[in-house]
Amino acid sequence: MNEERDLDLESKDTVERQYFYQFDYEVMHKYMLRTFEPHVRKGPSLELGPFEGAFSQRLLEIVDDLTCVEGSEEAAEKARDNLGSRATIHCATFEDVELGKKFTNIFMTHVLEHLDNPVNILRRVNEEWLEDEGRFFLVCPNANAPSRQIAVHMGLISHNSAVTPAEHEHGHRITYSLDTLERDVRAAGLEIEDRGGVFFKALANFQFDRLLGTDIISDGYLEGCYQLGQVYPDLCASIFLLCRKG
Repeated sequence: MNEERDLDLESKDTVERQYFYQFDYEVMHKYMLRTFEPHVRKGPSLELGPFEGAFSQRLLEIVDDLTCVEGSEEAAEKARDNLGSRATIHCATFEDVELGKKFTNIFMTHVLEHLDNPVNILRRVNEEWLEDEGRFFLVCPNANAPSRQIAVHMGLISHNSAVTPAEHEHGHRITYSLDTLERDVRAAGLEIEDRGGVFFKALANFQFDRLLGTDIISDGYLEGCYQLGQVYPDLCASIFLLCRKG
């Protein structure tokens, strides 16, 4: 890495800065899995950056053999507690880990934006870890999400792709849009098979958290946001690339 990083500290919420929201766990994880499922193939799977294993538990609904690599020792330990024997957890950085095998499915969700050298890690995915016929599932927060564009016009952030001080404290190094995400994927030698967005999002995460569980936000409304995201991928909460080995 280019700088000394405390991955345990970056993964923590504090009184001053919240990073993890129920919206992510209850809504985004559900719709990311739904986006992935039609493309998942039978075979060993790798999840890069599972944090404490919440999304891993959903992945285990559609894959049988799951290996995870997590850089935070505290998060890796919690992932082991949450997943038990259903997954193999390696506590290591992506730069240093040696896995000694290839995978049919590789998942990286809301992780690439945290890396100091994202193209180098994407190159490892392409050259070392992905099977010839495998698929790489990549999801990142979207710089052009309407909630973010609204924040720009409110004067809360300077531009769509800004990395805010709170985001930087939680380890963000870049805020991707579809064009810059595709740029880095191609630079690593991967080929893009499909692209899209996950969940049209006009409200901030904290606003969704306040509304979830009320009669203001219904399951039908959430489904409508997911479906609208298929029409307007560049206005989604997250952007998605399905890649194959280059």
